Formats: sequence, C-alpha cells, structure tokens
Amino acid sequence: MTRIFATLLLLLFSVGLFAQKEKPVVLRAILQSIEKQHDVSFIFLDADVEPFKIVPPPPNEILSNKLDYIRQLTGLTFSFSDTSRITILKPYETATVLMDTLSETLKEVVIKNYLARGITKNSDASVRISTQKFGLLPGLIEAEVLQTLQQLPGVLSVDETISNINVRGGTHDQNLFNWNGIRMFQTGHFFGLVSAFSPQLPQQIDIYKNGTPSFFGEGVSSTVNIATKTPDSTRAGFATNLISSEVFAEFKLGKKSGITVSGRRSLTDWFDSPTYENYSDRIFQNTQVTDLQNNETVKYSADKNFRFYDFSLRYDQQIGTKNHLSISGIGMSNALDVTQTMDDSGAITSKNSSLDQRNFGASVDWNTRWNDRNETSVSAYFSSYDLEATNRSVANNQQLDQQNKVLDTGLKLRNIHKLSENLTLENGYQYNETGISNYDNINNPEYDRKAKTVLRNHALVGQIGWKSLDGKFAIQPGFRFNYFDRFGKIRIEPRLQSSYKVSDAFRLEALLETKSQTSSQIIDLQQDFLGLEKRRWTASNDRDIPIQESLQTSVGATYAKSGWLLTLDAFYKEVKGIPSASQSFQNQLEFVRVNGNYEVLGAELLVQKSFASYFRTWVAYSFNRNEYTFDGLNPQNFPNNFEIVHAFTGAFSYEGNRLKASLGARWYTGKPQTTPLVGQSIPNYGEIGYNDPNNGNLSDYFQANFSASYFWKLSRKAQLNLGVSVLNLFDNRNIINRYYRLNDSNSVERVNTYSLGRTPNLSLKVTF
Repeated sequence: MTRIFATLLLLLFSVGLFAQKEKPVVLRAILQSIEKQHDVSFIFLDADVEPFKIVPPPPNEILSNKLDYIRQLTGLTFSFSDTSRITILKPYETATVLMDTLSETLKEVVIKNYLARGITKNSDASVRISTQKFGLLPGLIEAEVLQTLQQLPGVLSVDETISNINVRGGTHDQNLFNWNGIRMFQTGHFFGLVSAFSPQLPQQIDIYKNGTPSFFGEGVSSTVNIATKTPDSTRAGFATNLISSEVFAEFKLGKKSGITVSGRRSLTDWFDSPTYENYSDRIFQNTQVTDLQNNETVKYSADKNFRFYDFSLRYDQQIGTKNHLSISGIGMSNALDVTQTMDDSGAITSKNSSLDQRNFGASVDWNTRWNDRNETSVSAYFSSYDLEATNRSVANNQQLDQQNKVLDTGLKLRNIHKLSENLTLENGYQYNETGISNYDNINNPEYDRKAKTVLRNHALVGQIGWKSLDGKFAIQPGFRFNYFDRFGKIRIEPRLQSSYKVSDAFRLEALLETKSQTSSQIIDLQQDFLGLEKRRWTASNDRDIPIQESLQTSVGATYAKSGWLLTLDAFYKEVKGIPSASQSFQNQLEFVRVNGNYEVLGAELLVQKSFASYFRTWVAYSFNRNEYTFDGLNPQNFPNNFEIVHAFTGAFSYEGNRLKASLGARWYTGKPQTTPLVGQSIPNYGEIGYNDPNNGNLSDYFQANFSASYFWKLSRKAQLNLGVSVLNLFDNRNIINRYYRLNDSNSVERVNTYSLGRTPNLSLKVTF
C-alpha cells in the first residue's frame, strides 16, 4: 500500500515536472497540434512539409480556417479522404501516389489517442498502433509492438513475457500473428522479454480481440496483423539500447517505388549491462541452465552465452496507375550456448549444451485497383520455424537432442466491390499447407521419436458491409467456409461487426465471431528445450489433439467528449478442444492427457482524460472469470491456469513536441495455484498428493514503471532521440509462478519463480 501511495505522489509530482510548453514554428509541429485539437490525421510526404516554418494559426480558430491559413502561406493543398483523414499535396500533385488500398479507406477512426498518441480504435473493431506517430507508455522507450499490446484492457502476460500473451484468458498459441501477410510462429527474443519485431520501422499494427474479419483464420483468441507502410520519403537511422543495436532505412526510389530495411543485433555476448543481468536472472531461474544441485563434495557452475538478431525488408512498386507490387522478407534468431562444469573433489568435468530458435518468412502481394469501386489482391507466403536443443548432462553421460519444425505456406485471393456509397462486398479464397515435425533422441537409455504431420486447409471467405445513409448505423456480417482436407471436415464460421452512433459522443457496438485453429503448442516435459522454450508446435490429428473451436460475443459502449474517453465492453468466450498439455499444468495434471473446454465471462473498462493539449491520464480495469471443463477429470470444473480475476492499469503521460514522459502502474490478482495436501507422508519414489486443481491463488502482483524521452533537431533532416525507462520502479518481488517437487530428503519443496527486478534501460536513436 505504501508503494501504491508513493506512485500516486510521483504522478502528482510529474504534473509540475512536465509543465512546459514550446511555441511551435515548424509546420510539422503545427500539424501535430491541429491533429490533437481537432481529432484529425494528416497524410503527407516529409519533403513537402519540411521546408516550411510559419507563425501558427490562432488556436481558437475552426479547422477549415486553419487549413486556409496554411494554404495561403505555403501553397499546399488539403484533400479529405474521410471526415478525419487529410492528405497534404503540393500544387498540381494528385493523390494517386499516397492513395490507400480500397480496403484501407473503408476503415473509420472512432477514437484517436487511445492510451497514447499513435493508437486509435477503428470502426472494424480493431485497435491500431502506428509506430511513426507513437507517443509513450510506462516502461517503454520504443514502440515495441507486443509490449504495447499488453497495455490494452483484457491483454496481459501472467509471466511478464511477450511470448506468453494472454488475451481474454487464452494461451499465447491461440493468438494469430501476421507480418506483411506472413504467419509468425516466433514473436520474441530473449525467450520472451524483447519483441522480435523492429520498433523503428513505419508500421501499422491492427489488433482484433473479437469481431475479426473473415479473411483471418486460425487464432481462436486474437489476431495481430502487422503491416509495413510504403515509404513516403527517404530516411535512415541508427538506434541502440542496453540490450541491442539496430540500423534501419526507408528509401523512396521515385514516385512509384520504395524500399524499407532494418537489421538488429544483440549486444549481450559483448558486455553484460545491468539490463541484461536482470533479464538473465529473470528468464533462467528454475531452468535446466541454472537449476543445479550442489552438495558437500560436488559443486556445479554454468556459463551462458546468449545472442539474437532479426532483419526485415519490404519492396514496393507501383506499376502503371492501377497495380501495386510488394515483396517482403523477415528473419529472426535466438541462440544460447551453455557450459556446465562439475567439480567433484577436484576432478573437473564440463559439458556444452545449446538452444537455437529461428523463424524466416517471405511474401509477395499483387494488388490491382480496377477503378474507384473494385479492387483485387493476390498474395502468397511461406514461413519456416525451427527450434533445436542439445542438452548434455554434466552429471552423467546422457544427451538429449530435440527439434520442432514448422513449414507454413499459403495462397490468398481477395476481391473488394464497392457496390454503392454505403454497401461493400468482399469475397475471396485461401489455401494453407502446414507441416509440423517433432524429434526427440536420448542416448542413455536409448530412445528415439520422430513424428510429422501435414495439414491442407481451404477456405471460402465472404463479408458484406453496410452503413446507413446518415452514417449512424453500420453492420458487417461475414462467413468463413473451411474445409480441412486431412479430416474431410467442413466448418462454417460466421462473423459479425455492428455499431450504432447514438450521438457524436456516444457509440454502441456488438461483435460476434466463431473461429478454429489446427495447430497448437503443447508441453511434453517442463525440462524440454532446456526448460526455456519448452512449448512445441503440434498439428491437430482430430483425436487426442482436436481442432480447437471458439465462440465469442461482446457488447460495448464508447463515450468521447471534451477530452474524456470512456469505453466499456462485456464479453463471453468459449473455446472447445483444448489439450491439457497446452495449459502449462505443474500439478497432478502435468502428465495427464485429456481434452476439454474453457469458458470466460468478463468485462473491460477504460477511463481516460486528455487535457492541456499535451497531458493524458487513464485507468483501465478488467474482470475475468475463466473456468475449465475436463469431462474425464474429478473435479470436472476448476479455475483456468490463466485466470486473472481483477486487473488494474493506469498511467499519467506528457507528450510534448520534444519531451515525452510517462509514469504508470499495474496491479492484478495472483493467478491460480495448486497446493499440496497438508501432513502427507511420502514413501520413497512417491508422488506428491495435491488438493483440487487450482484451489488457491498466488499473491497479488504490483509493478510501477517509468519512461521518458527527449528530441533534438540536429539539422533540417537529422534528429536525435534519447530515452530512459525503469521497469519495476519499486523493485517489487512478485511471485509469478509456483510449483512443488520432492527434494533429496524426499520431502515436499516449494519452488517460486519471481518477476523481473528493477530494470533500467537507456536508448539513443539518430535519424537523418
């Protein structure tokens, strides 16, 4: 309670600390101010705006007068693509180069500056993060995609990693991650502490928690769709922090082509920063890397060498006036080498173990805009995922080799027909082939297992969007007709998005979706893959690993007026066909293999206030009742491993033209745990006796975070950004997992996993 009070004091102190305001004279700064004040968004080329410095228009003028004022002084023209998006053009320049695809123009921004600048909520039920416009959130010094995702109501990670994101009570493998049309099976570096997607590229990230468009399959919990934007200017840069360094560039090769590239490499194998040491302590605890049992005569030690890299590339080419070609590629890798040493009364023995994780992919997309009302796109992609581990025991001659491979390829066809100003029809076809293999080999005792499954799925897709003439009511029903070739099964999945604009300030929303997925991650043994990336991808076989099926409905309300924003959502979600091996049990169910369901009933509330143009504060609350049903167990019903009944997050932010700062905190109730029976007597080689599954909860979780950044203009094109962040400001020792085991004396031992300690980080970015 003392720390919570201290956080509130810091929030109040921040008001005075950040209370500075600069007079903007650069046109870009004026446009940013107009965006905030009038809730609009400008689209422009940097080269068109950079030369101008003007006296700002009076702040109390209406939007049209401000645009006329700027037009008279600069000669620039303004074209409205809808009520909130304005394209800035030079005289005699047409908007064809900057024109969005037809599917993009159908989106309407419902809420701007949702939690932070650069985050919007759209009419298609998605939340969009635009990295170029991103403001600041507590603990983040860059627009890290998956860290930002966890700030949204209903999204969190029970173990603080971005490789275990839980959306409305689901598991991480139930989230679909797409990057430029490529399905990604790896999302994190450092085994989940660093996002694997570059924070420096101009990207748009759309997150769907419900009401997912019919063109997305798989992912029964959520969909995260990441798209790199076409370059509108040429720029390059370098960014570094205490974990990694990155180079990135956008090249506008002409009016009709451009290329975007990035490359990042860790610094962790060159020097041990305080950030790396804290990350290392967090991620390696209670794993095969560090869980070594010393005694009076035998001493063990471990030396670790960890590194990662990622890269991405996208090439865009407009061909003629109607066609657009884009080619994308991405790669990411984690590598860990471990040397374990045993000192047995002076006799030294060393063994080397390793873990490698890689995901590479590529896609090509051809888009034809036949006219203002018809558009067709054809795309193809492949994604290759590989997880390999070699575990050599220093205590004996045992060696375990493991491998998990995924090769995913797909073909997509999409048509969009704007039948009238208020009616749009979309249809398409998708083919997907996924091959998943698993391999395990032990030399002593000899054991070998190899399994491979290939799934081929077809889908017909359709959805129709209608908006009333007055623009108040909108509805988009859709369907996905799936055919699972291996099983000869057909499944039809209806989708629905609908909204009603009661007034300019008040909007109602109703969403529905049914989804399915044919691949999931399971855990055979907690010690697999050195106990770090112990989850392996497996394909459904329609028997012990069934096709997972979900149903979700939700209703919501949004109120936005005079700087206030209130959103409220209530939802019901059911997922069938979940394997118990996918749920991370570490109790009496760890080695039980049954299939079941889970049901979630929840609500999400956000209250946000923006004031004085640069200040924003918000509080979010999530309620979640999440219960398993396993018919073959006793009891059949008990709390879900990922149930977080109550969760609060809050922040206070200042987003000026140069200085940005954000202070916030999160608190939630502890996740369920299973306690052992009291007073039990355990014979040799016995098993621990437990109470009913998930009969208790861990202690509540609390973490306060801070971040700040400052911007300098070095020249007309060059700029410098410095940032600082502190995670877990008060160094809370939160327990994020607990299990029990038998020790050498054959008594029950409690094993806790603790959260990340106080972790500072610094960043520097130069662009030119």
